[in-house]
Amino acid sequence: MPHTHAHHHAHHHAHAGHEHGHVHATGAKALRLAFFINLAFTLVEVAGGWWTGSIAVLTDALHDAGDCLVLGTAWYLQRVAMKGRDAHYSYGYGRYSMLGGWLTSVVLIAGAIAMLVITVPKLASPTEPHTAGMIGIALFGLAMNGFAAWKLHGGGTLNERGAYLHLLEDVLGWAAVLLGGIIIHFTGWAIVDPLLSVAISGFILYNAVGTLRKGTGILMQEIPPSVNIEAVRDRLLALPHVTDVHDQHTWTLDGSFVVHTAHLVVANVELREALATKAAARETLKELGIHHATIELEWDEESCDLQHH
Repeated sequence: MPHTHAHHHAHHHAHAGHEHGHVHATGAKALRLAFFINLAFTLVEVAGGWWTGSIAVLTDALHDAGDCLVLGTAWYLQRVAMKGRDAHYSYGYGRYSMLGGWLTSVVLIAGAIAMLVITVPKLASPTEPHTAGMIGIALFGLAMNGFAAWKLHGGGTLNERGAYLHLLEDVLGWAAVLLGGIIIHFTGWAIVDPLLSVAISGFILYNAVGTLRKGTGILMQEIPPSVNIEAVRDRLLALPHVTDVHDQHTWTLDGSFVVHTAHLVVANVELREALATKAAARETLKELGIHHATIELEWDEESCDLQHH
């Protein structure tokens, strides 16, 4: 997911609070609208899939139902994110959004596999769907999802970006169903319908597995792909007075907000120089895409139990 940094307020509490509240509030409204559009449309679509007998429409209904979960979770979490940090969550609630994406991926993977189990046997004896209805539903789907995607376009948070990309995938899915409906209408090639269903299921699986892997990496506190830990160490070692860097840890809360801790060993410094070194280290880490840094200074002669690279 693209990294628009939703949590820049790590060290700017005073002046950024109001502005952030506003960003989260507009984001929550856009997500709420997109959620209800998608929910209403998923219901229309399930009915339409049964009526037209098109398995491709039903598969896209599954895709949209998954997106309802994504949007509903995102909307709820956007509201939760307005609270920021509290006595229970010292980093705030950012990781919940990632958990929402992770759980939705599990649901989508199960759904896509179920659709493949139903669809693959139909490739042998496809039945021709009601093509006019299929085309009508696809046009309606393009309009609805296009509108919802437009409402979320340009959203600031990772949550909104993720939801926007899901809606764009839906637009592509409906474009495929529309094309399939037109082809079947003019050629009578009924096999296009199950083939489309298999393609859409494959697309859902590919994306959901990617999200699941990414979410699992975040949950397991994997070093974010955007951070090169060796490069971070080299940059910190290059600072004046720093003789060693150890016990570095880097993780991300939600795929966009990066946290880092490190022990810096300094030699021959007065308090003022030590403070300047710490400030320089913080600035260096900020340049390297780290939003929240905890830096411990150690003096040369001090022994550290955690001294491993």
